[in-house]
Amino acid sequence: MSNDRTTNQEAALTRVVGLRRLLAALYVEPDGTYCGLENVDPWDEARDARRYAGPHPVVAHPPCQRWGRFWHGSTRKPHQYRLGEDGGCFAAALTAVRNYGGVLEHPAHSKAWGYFGLAKPAAGEGWTKADDFGGWTCHVEQGHYGHMSRKATWLYAVGTALTELDWSKGEQRLHPVAMERYGYEKARRIGMMAMIGGKDKTRIRNATPPEFRDVLLRIAATAGQGS
Repeated sequence: MSNDRTTNQEAALTRVVGLRRLLAALYVEPDGTYCGLENVDPWDEARDARRYAGPHPVVAHPPCQRWGRFWHGSTRKPHQYRLGEDGGCFAAALTAVRNYGGVLEHPAHSKAWGYFGLAKPAAGEGWTKADDFGGWTCHVEQGHYGHMSRKATWLYAVGTALTELDWSKGEQRLHPVAMERYGYEKARRIGMMAMIGGKDKTRIRNATPPEFRDVLLRIAATAGQGS
């Protein structure tokens, strides 16, 4: 990211703070990385982010379980669920971003993109026009922004500046204990997160690193400045 672009984004966030303009963080943990921040209004499960009705720009993290590789359930009990059966969370998040501006985050290759007719971004190519609602989408790795794994991610933004991010593919990350115990092939298959967190691995995997959170907030803070 260029120094000029970084300065512009920080200035945009400063103007939001100066104007006391809030940003809404939707579908976040009650004790997560968005809580306790000035000018960020967190919507956790108890508040039900599906009910958000503006007027502030949003950073949205709708649940991804029913949109990923195992949307149907575990391999031991396949087809427990229907594709996209998330109680309308993704649809509501998409509507909020389109209505109020901001950015939505989901795991890379989320089936929600095809389900809702969004163009799928390609790795390494930056922002791509996503739809006819003014939306743009991109592929980025959270590993460049503080996550312990590469964690490939897709973003969808409306009405914001098209922020330059690190579009490169990160280096492969393998847990040393997994390498020693299982060898390269299995360590590669199971990934970093399988060896971290115990019963909390899902919470840790889903958590947004502060550095990446700040990137998303800066994007949302430019709502109204997009082309």
